[in-house]
Amino acid sequence: MRAAVVGAGAFGRNHVRVLSRLPEVELVAIVDSDVAKARELAHEFGGAAYANANEIVPSVDAAIVATPTVTHEAVAAPLLESGIDVLVEKPIAESSAAGERLTRLAQEHGRILQVGHLERFNPAVAALERALRIPLFFEIHRLSVFTPRSLDIDVVLDLMIHDLDIVLSFTREIPSEIRAAGISVLSKRVDIANVRLSFESGCIANLTASRVSTEMVRKLRLFQPGEYLTVDYRRQEAVRLALTPKSKDLPQIAFEPLAVQKAEPLELELTAFFAAVRERSHPRVDAAQAVNALRLAEAILVKIEEHAELVSDTIRRRS
Repeated sequence: MRAAVVGAGAFGRNHVRVLSRLPEVELVAIVDSDVAKARELAHEFGGAAYANANEIVPSVDAAIVATPTVTHEAVAAPLLESGIDVLVEKPIAESSAAGERLTRLAQEHGRILQVGHLERFNPAVAALERALRIPLFFEIHRLSVFTPRSLDIDVVLDLMIHDLDIVLSFTREIPSEIRAAGISVLSKRVDIANVRLSFESGCIANLTASRVSTEMVRKLRLFQPGEYLTVDYRRQEAVRLALTPKSKDLPQIAFEPLAVQKAEPLELELTAFFAAVRERSHPRVDAAQAVNALRLAEAILVKIEEHAELVSDTIRRRS
């Protein structure tokens, strides 16, 4: 299967590295507007370098789009129209409307369109999903140190969207109420955000995302009847804590590690994508799911803006 990676930045490099070692997949093209970067990767991992994605159309069966979010639709749409299956990095597009257009294009042309919500392929998340029964409360923290990467989008679209996608996939509901606050610290976009989601089932999700932290944290806590489950995304560890009756009068908390078969999530994601391409099967993270996560992220950003205006009014009144 002939494959290309469009985008030779940090994400693109990781895709090239993993893709180059997948069996039954041949890396034939690396595309970047800075063709020197594409040549550098091609020299290291193989394939030919191109400056424009239109040049690769006759040569590939599938493509990974790892360009800046604002370009996702412009890059992915012509590929889909040309009969090429696409994995596009998250978020699916700059807006949910653009994501819906890509979804329709994929359907109209009979193409596989998978979206790179990488944490869905984290083995610890898979272990948690197997233990899932009735989710009642989520507490999620995703904190990163500041880097100049992805400053074209807010932290909600950059980091939190991973966890929004997981919460939606676990609850299988759209939240009925959203409360959110966020501030800009080192960029012109929202750099830290806190969100509370309420669902009709009674489930609550609290999420915090920051790209101005002094440490890297990737943790999810989930409460369901009779037990408490934790996941460390980075360590790929999952633990169940539950009350176990030691005697009639003295219950005890039991710690039970969940079975996790550690692996690189990106390799699992790409393997699943190319399997879907080969078998013409439904991708694990499809465009509709990605659009739902993006639509929720957009609603959160609206709430953050409303909160910012409220804070500004309060400051003006009290000054």
